[in-house]
Amino acid sequence: MPDLPTPQDAAEAALFSECWDAVLSYADLCTAGSTAATELATEAFSLGMREARDAEAAVRGAGRRPARLPRIPLLLTAVRTTAAEWETQGLGHRLDPDLRLWLNSDKAARYTGPPLQRPIALRGLRDLQAADAELLWLAEVEALPLPVVARRLGLDPATVGEELAQVRGLFRDRSHRNHLDMPMDAQCRSYARLLDAVTRSASGEAPADLSRHLARCQQCAEAAACLRLHGGGLPAALAGGVIGWGGLAYLERRRRAAEVRLGAGRPLALESGPPNPGAHKAKVARNGLLVAAVLVSLLALAVSMMPGDDMKNGAAGPGTTAEGQPVANPTTASVPAATSRAPGSARPSATPTPTGNPSESTGATNSDPEPQGTSSAGAEDPEPGESAAPACRFEYSLVNQWPDGFQAEVTVTTTEALEDWRLTWSFKDGQKVTQMWDANFTQSGSKVTASAETYNKSVAAHGSLSFGFLASWQSKNAPAYDFSLNGHKCAKS
Repeated sequence: MPDLPTPQDAAEAALFSECWDAVLSYADLCTAGSTAATELATEAFSLGMREARDAEAAVRGAGRRPARLPRIPLLLTAVRTTAAEWETQGLGHRLDPDLRLWLNSDKAARYTGPPLQRPIALRGLRDLQAADAELLWLAEVEALPLPVVARRLGLDPATVGEELAQVRGLFRDRSHRNHLDMPMDAQCRSYARLLDAVTRSASGEAPADLSRHLARCQQCAEAAACLRLHGGGLPAALAGGVIGWGGLAYLERRRRAAEVRLGAGRPLALESGPPNPGAHKAKVARNGLLVAAVLVSLLALAVSMMPGDDMKNGAAGPGTTAEGQPVANPTTASVPAATSRAPGSARPSATPTPTGNPSESTGATNSDPEPQGTSSAGAEDPEPGESAAPACRFEYSLVNQWPDGFQAEVTVTTTEALEDWRLTWSFKDGQKVTQMWDANFTQSGSKVTASAETYNKSVAAHGSLSFGFLASWQSKNAPAYDFSLNGHKCAKS
């Protein structure tokens, strides 16, 4: 295993510290163990830095701009390249099994094949100026706050937001041009201009035929993700299009790392360097003390809420205090997230969060794959003036699937007219939605909520609504279940 390269100056030493954490994070996704991850990261880091130095030297000699990726995605690409070399050299048993399948498929060939057939996001990022590409990647994929990005790139913090907006526009223009240059069939070509027009506006209405085409064509769906700058899909488009396998999982890791740094009050300008075993042990010890404190607090709270003798004597019944004052939902340990109610629809059922599972109170990263069901007390009757929930049926279609992601389409029919709609469902295997079209989405654990866009809120009686989405998955990808429209369950078509 080669040693890490020696920094040439203080600036490069700081760059090494910033990049190492990202490289190790992706290498950990690509391998079957921590030892292999460190070796893969070290080998890839040495390869990537050597390529970057050679490219910069050649550019200085020729006097022209380098046509290459920013430093972090360049190093992540080196991880993928090194993993492919391991597979060729008979070291594939040290890699993730799904990555091995991907490396031996046509999907991997897209990243090294003819330039016009490579992912649009990869080509678009390479076409940007080096400083613009760095700004876009650090802000969108690495999830660094703009003041941190400004300090790292030497930009004015007061204007970095405007510069990022301009860079997004430049990336969109490059992506549109690259999409038109790609080899495509007649149907994709016929939708190219319409796709460009629809994705330019946040309130642009997508015709039904275009939505169906995007749900079936991965190439056009990738283009739409790069062209639609609103809606929050750009980070996933960049990560998946530039890194390839594991891109969405890497994006999720970087998001969580940024949240941890913010929550712990750690200086945002700093990135972790090579692993420090002593620091890791100290962190584990602190986390253990925190977990123990939380469990003790929960136990004390549970004891204090247990009924005493007065309860047995009827002094205070369920739902009241000792003074006879009502309390809100005494059978529920935590308050469910509030959900908006569509006009003319019944009140949605509450979604309680159980506290009996210690893993939930300790902040485990894997969410409970079991469905977040409704209260066992039964559905409440509609309030006066509210109409009963419309009968509905759903159809969940898996359009396409690859080792770390998939594309799906949902169609719901309703017997009553809707002025607005909100559809919820759950996943069993920890799938994470990353992009959605013809609907807005939020996700909390295994539960996903899709709400209407401004242009498709109204649904006629006996009509249907439909939308598509991209999501990540690992190990298993069971179909979604437990669909509810405006808080009322739908039957499967």
